[in-house]
Amino acid sequence: MPWASPVWYAPASYRELFWVSKPGARHSQNIAVRPEVGLVIFDSTVPISTGKAVYMAALADEVSAADQIERGMLVFSRRSLEHGGRAWTPDDVAATARLRLYHAMASEQFVLSPDDERLPFRLD
Repeated sequence: MPWASPVWYAPASYRELFWVSKPGARHSQNIAVRPEVGLVIFDSTVPISTGKAVYMAALADEVSAADQIERGMLVFSRRSLEHGGRAWTPDDVAATARLRLYHAMASEQFVLSPDDERLPFRLD
């Protein structure tokens, strides 16, 4: 069942994102059976009708390889510390932990024109 879910994320690049979530959450379960996802990133603090967003089609997965968990947690922890959060380690997303690390790599990126038309572009 499709499910939109806001998550706090850490970008490794303009196309690659990491986040942590409970594996039993609906969006996590959806990724386990269908890795194709849609993402939207926008600034919710701007006045009405002035915001811009980036829309992405991506493939997402739960990160399971130890070297990729290490890399992802470095990215996630750095972003967390930059925003006043705590440091994160691979132990925070281990098999016995409450949370897991997730990853998305965008295959397409879009913005909307003033006429509400989808305009493709690519940032790497």
